[in-house]
Amino acid sequence: MATLKELSDRTGYSPATISRILTGDPSLAVSEEARKRVLEEAGRLNYAATKSRRGRAPKHLLRAAVAEMLTPDQQLGDPFYLYLRGCVERACQDQKFSVQLLERRGESFAPPEGGAGGVVAIGRFPEKEAASLLAVSPNVVFLNSSPDETRFDSVVPNYALGIRLAVDYLLELGHRRVGFLGPAVGLGDRREPAPEVRRAAFTAQMEAHGLFDPALLVDAPMDANSTARALGERLSAGGPLPTAFLAASEETALGAVRALTGAGLRIPEDISLVSFNDTPLSALVTPALTSVSIHVEEMGRSAVRLLAERAQLPGRSPVRTLPVKLVVPPTLVVRDSAAPPANRAR
Repeated sequence: MATLKELSDRTGYSPATISRILTGDPSLAVSEEARKRVLEEAGRLNYAATKSRRGRAPKHLLRAAVAEMLTPDQQLGDPFYLYLRGCVERACQDQKFSVQLLERRGESFAPPEGGAGGVVAIGRFPEKEAASLLAVSPNVVFLNSSPDETRFDSVVPNYALGIRLAVDYLLELGHRRVGFLGPAVGLGDRREPAPEVRRAAFTAQMEAHGLFDPALLVDAPMDANSTARALGERLSAGGPLPTAFLAASEETALGAVRALTGAGLRIPEDISLVSFNDTPLSALVTPALTSVSIHVEEMGRSAVRLLAERAQLPGRSPVRTLPVKLVVPPTLVVRDSAAPPANRAR
């Protein structure tokens, strides 16, 4: 796992500046290029610490293409997808596959020059965009969505299990007033408006324990700035507060850190915080975030593995023809941002 000092050595920014970049400190004047460099270096360092050692092949075995839901600028606001793409690219390199990013043209994607032996589609796409990928290659794997299980391979996290792990952990610590940070409505697998799956799972879990309190929900889009504003307004209004928050995403958690510390609250002494996604950023902020890991590296490797199974590789027929949906189970990574509630600790 990367450290602030390692990132400082690689980027030339001080650990304090990097920390402020990661939490989106609005008082810090820093370019988008600087933020992108810090985010990408964090991903590279994290991968370098865990990757396997393999010899080089003399040539690429497959031309892989990558379609992205978000633009490069949008990825800076939600770097989870930036890390997913990096994981896919590294998995392709390990498999000796070349990688090319697909160019979006209106509501479709342009086939790359020379064709492609398969496509990894990262995120959620409208039906027309998803169908356009078949013109690039009939071998399409969706990563972090599953728009049509009858036609496409897909790799998705088990969101409900991740929320249950987080809720169970907070209850074991003694929390009974647990709040949720995130939107009520998100995006479905075809990019249509749909109930946000993590919030729905949280509500179901807390209702099952007889502890659900709608007053402890904070509506906020899943980005740091919006969450910081929404939670800051809740804190200023003096409404009821939980002893712990579960955040729908890592960016949501980072916004919560900014709002809570800005209001003079200590994490976890005054209020605990659990994040979701667990990219390398979770271990770099202060306090390091207890987080539900959906294993982005494994998701990327799994997508590329599924791609290879249905590809026409040199000297080998496709392993299978039927589509597969792979659901990756999350785990909870315990760090510093969650502790027993203050009254129980005393």
